[in-house]
Amino acid sequence: MDISIVVVTYNSRKSISGCLDSVLKQFRPGMEVVVVDNGSTDGSVELIKSKYKKVKIIENRKNFGAAFARNQAITSSQGNWIVTLDSDIVLGDNFFTAFGSLEIVRNVRIGMVIPNILNGDGSKIYSQGAYLSFLKRIYDYGRGEPVKFFREKPARVIGPCSAAAFYRRKMLEEVKGKTGYFDRRFFFLIEDVDLAWRAQRAGWKSLFCLKSFCFHRGNSCRAGKKARQYLSYRNRKLMVKKNGSGLKIFKFNPLSWLYESVRFIYLYIFNPYLRRKAKPEDILRNEK
Repeated sequence: MDISIVVVTYNSRKSISGCLDSVLKQFRPGMEVVVVDNGSTDGSVELIKSKYKKVKIIENRKNFGAAFARNQAITSSQGNWIVTLDSDIVLGDNFFTAFGSLEIVRNVRIGMVIPNILNGDGSKIYSQGAYLSFLKRIYDYGRGEPVKFFREKPARVIGPCSAAAFYRRKMLEEVKGKTGYFDRRFFFLIEDVDLAWRAQRAGWKSLFCLKSFCFHRGNSCRAGKKARQYLSYRNRKLMVKKNGSGLKIFKFNPLSWLYESVRFIYLYIFNPYLRRKAKPEDILRNEK
């Protein structure tokens, strides 16, 4: 098996057909599709079972988070390369053909390949990889800009956005921790940047696949602004604690200390999830 396509669904009935149709249109020998459903109640599972016979589906009794579900799919899959897709991703033509034509992928230390993720109508960039700023803020490269392509990956981009990404299995196995390939403690948001940072620290590299493109609406879990704000804050702190020099990276840099202090005070006042130290699964339950 060459490529395993991994999709996580959570009440995704309205979007999953577009995703799977675009995948199966390019399906060939050596591919498999694994869908993990995180306790959908909108008929997503029934739709997939009735319409997509080639798809392997894993059913969870509740929403365990995107990171946990992706780990399940990776564990049950066989491909040498894992392709993660959000349920509202629609692949452009030749998405896999362009990837397969990359000679550099045969470089044994290339562990991640970054496709061009565009917005829903293809007019602007959604992500051309993730990078960390001086203050360890997380950004998608090119977000909101007109579509353009690069001859090579900008140096500050450390890895792909997992909404659509290629991961080498050998790399995943090497950097896997006690909490999985994607750290399940993140639930969702930033788990892909954490994985890319771990991989980079272990000597793995990433590159662009310029001709692989897809379309992404974004926020397929439909989490509200305050929920995403809190989880971004919570998960970013966890990521830096794991991969940086602990929280010293914040404490001993005056600019970082000032930024972190102001941000904490703001969120403590205006974000009830931070005050409660809410669990991610409880947040999404309240967001329904």
